[in-house]
Amino acid sequence: MEKKSVNLNTVLLLIVLAGLVVLYILFFTSQKPGDAMKASADTSQMALTAGPTIVYVNIDTLNEHYEFVKVLKQNLETTGSRLQREVLNEQSGLEKEAAEFQRKISTGSITEERARIVYEELMAKQQALVEKKERYTQQVAEQEYNMNLQLLDTVNTFLARYNKEFGYDYILAYRMAGEILTANDKLDITQQVIDQLNKEYSAGKK
Repeated sequence: MEKKSVNLNTVLLLIVLAGLVVLYILFFTSQKPGDAMKASADTSQMALTAGPTIVYVNIDTLNEHYEFVKVLKQNLETTGSRLQREVLNEQSGLEKEAAEFQRKISTGSITEERARIVYEELMAKQQALVEKKERYTQQVAEQEYNMNLQLLDTVNTFLARYNKEFGYDYILAYRMAGEILTANDKLDITQQVIDQLNKEYSAGKK
């Protein structure tokens, strides 16, 4: 009785296996040549599509063509040039005073007491000029820092609105000699970003 049960189980197992073999043959022989490769490619494409979407903005190009950057740079250069002229004018005047002081000493047309007083005055003016140079250098550096912050805030605020339409997972910043060594041009959205930024900037000036 036990032997018959074993034989029956064996027969059922063989029938199931035979059915699987038939299904396998029907499935793969019904596919046209290349269908298997196409299915694999489709799967790969789905995997890529399912991954994070990444684009980038070329910062060098943005700085060159974004009108707001040009204005900020012009303001910075104007400030720097003005402060530089002021310092150079004071330095030129101080050099003339020093030359005149030297002439008086060499000709003996100034007393020792007066020479001491003039010398101390010239040294004080020289120290004041050095401090002014340092103060103006710091002023220009702070203006440049604030300019960069303003630009970064403007671009980031725009990209946040811009990305509501496209829904990218990452928008990277690309620039020469940056951390990203190479980038696919197909992922470059710089021109679209510049066009929209300039459009908004022009509208804001009206």
